[in-house]
Amino acid sequence: MQIIKKRPIVYVISDSVGETAELVVKAAASQFNHSNIDIRRIPYVEDEETIEEVVTLAQEVNAIIAFTLVIPEKKQYLLELAEKARVTTVDIMGPMINKLQELTKKEPRYEPGLVHKLDEDYFRKVEAIEFAVKYDDGRDPRGIMRADVVLVGVSRTSKTPLSQYLAHKRLKVANVPLVPEVEPPSELFSISPKKCIGLTISPEKLNDIRSERLKALGLKAEANYANMERIRTELAYAEGIMNKIGCPVINVSNKAVEETANLIWNMFNGK
Repeated sequence: MQIIKKRPIVYVISDSVGETAELVVKAAASQFNHSNIDIRRIPYVEDEETIEEVVTLAQEVNAIIAFTLVIPEKKQYLLELAEKARVTTVDIMGPMINKLQELTKKEPRYEPGLVHKLDEDYFRKVEAIEFAVKYDDGRDPRGIMRADVVLVGVSRTSKTPLSQYLAHKRLKVANVPLVPEVEPPSELFSISPKKCIGLTISPEKLNDIRSERLKALGLKAEANYANMERIRTELAYAEGIMNKIGCPVINVSNKAVEETANLIWNMFNGK
């Protein structure tokens, strides 16, 4: 008669998803070729009854409990209960939290699921950056309706760098160039004026920027693009469009991109 050896069991419990603890257990188990270890994850442990149930199960099958309980009361309850039941526990995060507390001289937040919140925050940033690229320079007017912020202005008023900077702050930004020869997209007049930001600049400053741009491209600075009369025409046209939209306008003549971006950020966050 063949004796079937029972698989060793590790219960993984967490007051969040529990992926961190499970990954650590799997990594450790890999050092033993996994040894047919049965890892059972129990996420979102929010009550003492669940803790009691897991400790009882672990006691019955001689299992280990690995945990990432960041709320002190839950952690203490588990440790006391496990000690009475003579169940082995492994605190996955506790030692590191304690050492970081000593290092930073700060109190931990004791909030479950922060790693996943950070992940979500990261993906929101990536989504906003991709949005800014897709709807840059008026490529697709459909982005105007989907954007958190719409920037409008003549060429070289920092629309693209502002879009990217704000995207890193998780705002979805579309930008639209205003050119006298091109009718602005109708969507600009369909959205709330508060969602739109006009960017203006002094003719002299714009002339300097455009002249340098032409030089960088190996073109003559006297081109129509940097012509003062042309610049004044463009700015007057853009001002008319912004007045028609009824949007706030920021003069970027003497502002760094970061300064303008912070102004816009504060406007959209009620500061």
